[in-house]
Amino acid sequence: MNNLLPLERLIDKFQSLPSIGRKSATRLAYHILDISDKEANDFANAIIEAKKCIGGCPVCQNLSCGGICPICSDDAREKVICVVEDSRAVNAIESTREYHGTYHVLHGVISPIDGVGPEQLRIKELLSRLDGINEIIIATNPSVEGEATAMYLSKLIKPFGIKITRLAYGIPVGASLEYTDSITLMRAIEGRREM
Repeated sequence: MNNLLPLERLIDKFQSLPSIGRKSATRLAYHILDISDKEANDFANAIIEAKKCIGGCPVCQNLSCGGICPICSDDAREKVICVVEDSRAVNAIESTREYHGTYHVLHGVISPIDGVGPEQLRIKELLSRLDGINEIIIATNPSVEGEATAMYLSKLIKPFGIKITRLAYGIPVGASLEYTDSITLMRAIEGRREM
């Protein structure tokens, strides 16, 4: 087994990634062994380049490769800030091509159990951006921590006189009412609209 140590290390590295179990990690490791040396080097270099280059946008705190991100640089964006927990949410919202404002990434949510308070989030940076903003959309997840963070932000921003909205949450398409939890049903009823 000692002669397979590099393969085991590769499997272990893949398995350490989120949502990757032992079988998937093994499949990925064998795939890497099957590709050409050039493809393997390109893959490794892409990881190294991303780790070296990608940091935080000084304006919105989203991922950026060297300075202000393309979204913050776009003068055509509306004077609306969508506040999200992480950069994955920015990608999800941008993929809809329906939102034309800017973002602010908190890098987490308030979670006393995990030792995360408001001071660990990028809230100060958000407050410094409010001048000239027409609306703040709070798009944290509908979890207990997401709701607590939304309420905290709402109380902080209200004195600035800026319109504050929350993403509507409800029943996903194709879901059955009998299997929908009570919080989701409550949100769906609150967020109903005229037809």
